[in-house]
Amino acid sequence: MTLLMQISDTHFGTERPAVVEALVRLVHEQAPEVIVVSGDITQRATRKQFDAARVFFERLGSIPMLIIPGNHDIPLFNIVARLFAPFRNYQRVCGTDLEPVFSSARWLIVCVNTTRAYRHKDGEVSSAQMKRVAELLQTAAPEQLRIVVVHQPVAVINDRDRDNLLHGRNAAVRCWAAAGADIVMGGHIHVPYVLPLHESHHHLPGRLWAVQAGTAVSKRVRQEAANSVNLIRYSDSQQPRHCVLERWDCTVPEIGFQCFNTHTLICGMMNDRV
Repeated sequence: MTLLMQISDTHFGTERPAVVEALVRLVHEQAPEVIVVSGDITQRATRKQFDAARVFFERLGSIPMLIIPGNHDIPLFNIVARLFAPFRNYQRVCGTDLEPVFSSARWLIVCVNTTRAYRHKDGEVSSAQMKRVAELLQTAAPEQLRIVVVHQPVAVINDRDRDNLLHGRNAAVRCWAAAGADIVMGGHIHVPYVLPLHESHHHLPGRLWAVQAGTAVSKRVRQEAANSVNLIRYSDSQQPRHCVLERWDCTVPEIGFQCFNTHTLICGMMNDRV
């Protein structure tokens, strides 16, 4: 059994210090193999806010981290910086690779930078990005769980969030499903949920799940969701591939994060024996 943790929408500059402390404790208690940070690291992409994020990341130790930018991680009011050097502060702390990849015995994780300087909050995936991700997914070993990470969601549960959907999502879902993806992981709207994309998109060759994370440590929570993170526990001991998704909430920082609910995600081709 191996473990992945998804942290999203930390929005440093609006963080709750007690929740930050609780999350640091959770990371050290659970000791995931890899951490995915799915965008909106800061609230306004300032040096000070990224410096706070750097301190937080350093406290998590030597665990490999895959980080992508969100729409809040590029300048909003400094138009010159937004157009000509949108990721300068981000890259100083989070690294120059905006689309990192992680591969181990059990995981293949491919990140996609869906943030665009010419958009305010909307995200976009290009045909070139779809193709790159598909080519990487097609190199996966049979026992690897294949995860694509974006910032904006590819599916929503509330009509009010439809304006936040990723542009190009339908073509991306079809492309990545055909290439063998198991999960598309995102954030952005601060609501954690899981949806079976193979039920809403007809004729997908395999099971594909949308896994959304809430805001990990920010006070910018939605009414229906507390601060939360996702944990994915995976073992390839059974066929078809399956994993257990756990949502961990922090409603009382002094108590810390606690498991709120779990979902078993069956992955693989539709005709696999369950």
